[in-house]
Amino acid sequence: MTPDPKIIDRDELLKLEKDEIIELLLAIIHEQAKKIAELEARLNQNSRNSSLPPSSDRFVKTKSLRKPGEKKSGAQPGHKGKGFKLMRVPDIIVEHRPVQCTDCLHADTCISQRATSEPRYEVDIEIRPLITEHKMFRVKCAQTNELLTGSFPIGINSTIQYGVNLKALAVSLNTIGTVSIKRTHDILSGVFDVPISTGTIVTMVKNCAKAVSKTVNDIKNILIKEPVVHFDETGTRVNEKTYWAHVASTESLTYISVEENRGKMGMNSGGVLPLYRGTAIHDCYSSYFTFKEIEHGLCGAHLLRELVDMGENWGQKWAQKVIDLVLEMNTMKKELMEQKKNKAPKSLLKKYYDKYDEIVKEAQTQNPSPEKVQNQRGRPKKGKIRALIDRLEKYKTNWTLFFTNFNVPFTNNQAERDFRTVKVKMNTAKFFQTKEGANEYAKITSYTSTAQKRGMSPHVALVDALSNNPFTV
Repeated sequence: MTPDPKIIDRDELLKLEKDEIIELLLAIIHEQAKKIAELEARLNQNSRNSSLPPSSDRFVKTKSLRKPGEKKSGAQPGHKGKGFKLMRVPDIIVEHRPVQCTDCLHADTCISQRATSEPRYEVDIEIRPLITEHKMFRVKCAQTNELLTGSFPIGINSTIQYGVNLKALAVSLNTIGTVSIKRTHDILSGVFDVPISTGTIVTMVKNCAKAVSKTVNDIKNILIKEPVVHFDETGTRVNEKTYWAHVASTESLTYISVEENRGKMGMNSGGVLPLYRGTAIHDCYSSYFTFKEIEHGLCGAHLLRELVDMGENWGQKWAQKVIDLVLEMNTMKKELMEQKKNKAPKSLLKKYYDKYDEIVKEAQTQNPSPEKVQNQRGRPKKGKIRALIDRLEKYKTNWTLFFTNFNVPFTNNQAERDFRTVKVKMNTAKFFQTKEGANEYAKITSYTSTAQKRGMSPHVALVDALSNNPFTV
C-alpha cells in the first residue's frame, strides 16, 4: 500500500521502490492540483456564480443568463410610466409678473383679462421643529356655578414630551433607514435642533415594537395558512455572537424573527414552519427537508448560480445544458400562463423530465462517485461537483416544481429581498447590543415591510402604531 503523502518523511521515502515513488509523486501532484483548482474557484466566485452579494464584486462585468428576446430593452408599448408627478394641490403659489407690471396701475386688470400663465412646480420639505402648546381650562359655569374642566388629547401625558411624528421619524431612521441609535441622535439633534438622548430613542423603538406586536403576530398566523410561502435565513450579530434572522414572506406579508440557531431549532422557534402545511420555497438547506408535512420548492436562482460556478470555475460543460433547460422551462411556463393554462401538458413535462435525466446521467458519468480508500474512516468526500449532481438527481421534482405547479415561483427572491435590510443594518451598526433589541428590530421591520407591500407609507404606518392605531391584516 502506498504511504500517505501527507505524513511520509525522508527516511521512509528512501525505502520505497521506484514505482512506489512515482505513484507517491503522482498522488501528491493530484492532491495539489485539486487544492489549486479549489482555491482558483474560490477566487473566481462572484454574485453570478455564488451566494455572494453584488457589493462583493470587484471589476466583474455582469452577464445575464437570459437569452436575447425579440422585445427591445426598456419600457414596452402601453407601459404606464411612474415619473415625478405632482402629489397634490400646491401649498404656496408665487406669481412672477413681468418687470414692467411692477408699478403699473393697470397690472391687475391686464392679469385678470389678458394674461396667460406657465406653471412650474418645486417640491421641497420644511425642516423645523413644531411646538404645540396644549392648554386645559377650568371654568366656573355662570349658570350652574359648577366647576367645568377641559381634557387633554389622548397621548398628551407629560408637561413636555415628544410628538408622534418625531417618534415615528426616530424609529424610521433606526429601522427602515438602518441608522444606528447614535447616528439617529445626531440627525435629530443636528438637523432639527431637537434636544434628545440616545436612551430616549431606545425607548421610542421599544415602545413602537410593543405597539406593533399584535399586528406582527397576526401576520405570522396568516402566513401559516398561506398556500405558498418563501423562507430563508441569514446570519446576524447580537452582542458579538452569531444569531440567525429567519424570514417567512409572500408578496403581501413579511415576518422576520431573530433566533439563536440556524437549523431546525431556529425554524421551530420562529413559529411558522412547525405549523405550516403548504408549499415552502427555499434554498436547498437540509434543515428545511426535516419538515415532512409540507411540499418543498427549490430556488432556481440558487441553482443557476451554482451551475454557472460549475461551468466557469470547474469546467463542467453539462452545467450549461441544465441552465438552458430550466430557463426554457420557465419561459414555456410564462407562455402557457399567457394562454390562460394552469398546468403544463403531460407530454411536455415528460419531454423536459427525460432531458433532465439525460443531462444528470451525463454529469454522473463524467464525475463518478469517489471510491472508499483502504483503511479510510467514514464516507469518502463527494466534493462540490458530485454533491450538486446528487442533489439534482434527488430533488428533481423540487427543482422543477415551478413547472408542475404554476402557483410556485421560479426563484426565492421574495425572501431574499425581504431581509436584505437586515444585512444593510449589519453593515452600518455591525451588531445588535441585545437580543431584545434584535427582536424589536425584527418586529418593526416585519410591520413596515408588510405596510409597504400593501401600498401604505411605512412612516405613516409607524405614526398610526405609535398613536395606538396600527393597521390590521
